[in-house]
Amino acid sequence: MTAEFYRVEPSARTSWRLAVLMGANTRTYKFALGTALLEYAAQDRTEVTLDEIAVPYAMGLVVHLAEAPQAPSGPLLGKPDFLTVARQETEGSTTLGHPTERLLDAAVRSMPAMVMQKFHNLGGGTEVAHRFYELVGSPRKRIVRLTADLRQVARSEQAAGLRTELGARWSIVESSFAAGVGRSLITEGVAVDWATLKLTDKHRRRSVTGVADALIGFQHGRCLLCTAPLTPGDEIAVDHVFPHSLMRRFGAVSGWRGPDLDVIWNLAPTHQTCNSAKSDRLPTPEELHRLAQRNEAILQSPHPLKKTLQLTLRSAGYSSEPRQWPAFLRQVQAACD
Repeated sequence: MTAEFYRVEPSARTSWRLAVLMGANTRTYKFALGTALLEYAAQDRTEVTLDEIAVPYAMGLVVHLAEAPQAPSGPLLGKPDFLTVARQETEGSTTLGHPTERLLDAAVRSMPAMVMQKFHNLGGGTEVAHRFYELVGSPRKRIVRLTADLRQVARSEQAAGLRTELGARWSIVESSFAAGVGRSLITEGVAVDWATLKLTDKHRRRSVTGVADALIGFQHGRCLLCTAPLTPGDEIAVDHVFPHSLMRRFGAVSGWRGPDLDVIWNLAPTHQTCNSAKSDRLPTPEELHRLAQRNEAILQSPHPLKKTLQLTLRSAGYSSEPRQWPAFLRQVQAACD
């Protein structure tokens, strides 16, 4: 299915989204590295030293450690572990505004094997189609060469959106770690808070990230209705693809024969103007096709968005295997007749 996501828009930007949104996450190192890579590539740098890139990498993790865990719960980490050092150096690094010498040294020592060898990896021993950097040089002086593909991604019209998507995915993953394996987000998925348009942890009632920010990358950064890019200057709405009015029309949720329409399988970032023009009409076949593709892509991502959609499918009698969404959406369409 990751191959299908790439075929929809075969570009370096899609490879970046695959790495960020669909790669396995046992820790959040990938997001810290991705943020640092975008920062330097946006400056049109062709290479940076490992010492340079370790600064925003380490500080990004320090900032996030203050909010939530950056790895699953489990046995206490040993002294050499980078996150252990980061926790111990948080106060000092925050006071300085940059990593302490000890934290920077730990980052430089651990990054090559811990995150840089794995950034491009997907499941099943595969990699994304584009490479965004090469690590070269001697162990004493490592250089990170930033590729033309990375610079193109960092300077594209969707660059700001890609940074927002990365931040949203980071928040989602760390919220999963905070929930703990086997509980809350892992077993229940996420809920939508319509007062704030935020995804929330059902167990802790904690805001995780914005609905649009969490979903937009799985739509290739495009409006589900018109397919044009959603850019930072656009007014963005969250559309009910099957209009919410269907549930009211059938006399509240209990009288509606279809599934709940207020959850993320049916929500899609769109331009505000497109959303207003659509109003309460039913989705077109093309829109349903794009929604099915988007939801199939989410099923390739780690928890909790994946779990949320799996629960929707299972409650309607479907398995959570790939290619279930077209049949599910046809069932919802039939309920509208």
